[in-house]
Amino acid sequence: MTNISTIEATSNLFQAIGQEARLQILLAIGKDETCVCHLESTFGWRQAYLSQHLKALRDSGLVLARRDGRYMHYRLVNPGLIPLINDFAGLHGLSLPKLAPSAECGCPHCCKSGQGGSST
Repeated sequence: MTNISTIEATSNLFQAIGQEARLQILLAIGKDETCVCHLESTFGWRQAYLSQHLKALRDSGLVLARRDGRYMHYRLVNPGLIPLINDFAGLHGLSLPKLAPSAECGCPHCCKSGQGGSST
């Protein structure tokens, strides 16, 4: 007999990533940690809109949050999800873009690592 809780959990996973914005967020986070300001800069979305989707991803157990001063950083609970998403797209002949945080981000993490823009 099939374990219903496993099927429900899988269904919940697909529901959580089923919205285009959430899929874009997961792809942008990728295998690293990303701060919210990266995501805002990458997509040009309002912080409130982004926070709503990040909360749904946190609630579904797909991402973890870490605060560093006034900056929130997110990472995937299981980075192995990214290759699975890409493989699934490939089954349908689709090639998903490799989304990376914007180089225009001026957060201290980016400025220290030399990735970001000015820290004005």
